[in-house]
Amino acid sequence: MKMISGLAVLAFALVPVAAGAARADQSFGVWRNPQNSVHVRAEACGQRMCGVVVWANDKARADAARGGTPNLVGETLFKDFRLQKPGLWRGKVFVPDIGKTFSGTIEVIDPTHLKGSGCLVGRIGCKSQSWTRIAE
Repeated sequence: MKMISGLAVLAFALVPVAAGAARADQSFGVWRNPQNSVHVRAEACGQRMCGVVVWANDKARADAARGGTPNLVGETLFKDFRLQKPGLWRGKVFVPDIGKTFSGTIEVIDPTHLKGSGCLVGRIGCKSQSWTRIAE
């Protein structure tokens, strides 16, 4: 599974809801992938989470364009994330460089780190990575 130069668009943004609010509060804000090639803002979409790209470097933009996503900045990559238990979320991740959507999970590690994991169908080809909060 090809990923935007380390974007590895694995879900990470969360929506605070009554259940698990203490840990969910840690999820709001802007997060960067390990390569610092993409920044995504975690924001509420109703009672669920969305993650919207707010910045991407030139290589990430070019990779997305080759995959059929001409405007990476502003694209919603994380959709329909629902709280599974405090600090653990599950939803769908759009990978713009290949134009596909996959299942993903997010685990809040601490106030500055999230672990995003995603798999192809049937939990095959799974990957995970740590995302870091960016001070706003």
